[in-house]
Amino acid sequence: MKNLIHLRDGLAEVAAGDPWEWLREVPEELPEGRLILPLKSWLALESGAGFGVWLAPEDDPEELIWRLQEPALIAIDFPSFRDGRGYSLAYLLRSRLGWRGELRAVGDVLRDQLAHMRQCGFDAFAVREDKSVEDALKGLAGLSVLYGRSVIEPRPLFRRRS
Repeated sequence: MKNLIHLRDGLAEVAAGDPWEWLREVPEELPEGRLILPLKSWLALESGAGFGVWLAPEDDPEELIWRLQEPALIAIDFPSFRDGRGYSLAYLLRSRLGWRGELRAVGDVLRDQLAHMRQCGFDAFAVREDKSVEDALKGLAGLSVLYGRSVIEPRPLFRRRS
């Protein structure tokens, strides 16, 4: 994927390249390389180790619970910027299921969403290819104060005041 941003130790960086290939449709025989597979295809594998898995908005992340140590990364698809179900999936993966690996936003990912995605637990963003990745980086600085809880700050604002 082009236009990939990673968060490392709280700092955003544009990835020089991405070894992962996102397969929306899975062929009979899997190609070589690092693949991100749809949830159903990934679950059908005897071992999903070394593969990435992507969740569509309608997928249930709890289907991963018994194999959560296997995926190399989890990608969540945003088929439209208007579809907010991916935020909930990310929050559930981080807060309830304890996913600590790479959590990547893919699909219709735009600058204005990045700060909110970060609060839900995303640490990688595949910005839409027709948009500027340098401009999208500015979106990560979008929120200076959060009133409510999030994955990266579980205390609401009134609990943070001394």
